[in-house]
Amino acid sequence: MNPDSTEEEMRRALFGGSEQAPQCSEPPVQKPVSDIVITQPAKVAEKKKVAKTFTPRLRVTLRVGNEFEGETHEMVHEADTLSTLLAEQEATRAAKKKFRFVKVVSIKSM
Repeated sequence: MNPDSTEEEMRRALFGGSEQAPQCSEPPVQKPVSDIVITQPAKVAEKKKVAKTFTPRLRVTLRVGNEFEGETHEMVHEADTLSTLLAEQEATRAAKKKFRFVKVVSIKSM
């Protein structure tokens, strides 16, 4: 840009000339379109039922009781995890709600 430009020249360069475009007072007329064809949407593809994926499960067997070295019951807990440690903790936590003494007997994969 020329450093000697006047403010008016800069305005014209940025915003265009001072002449305004002729404005039409009439809105553009739309031609009627007779070639429009309305079609029904294609049938939505039925969602396929997803086969139930394999969930890893562990069966934890516990010996539980409320008396020390007294009568015990065998309790089975199924955990949805591959981690034996998490399965054991989950089973122990569930058994502690009803019983005072809990001993893990076995953890088997199902």
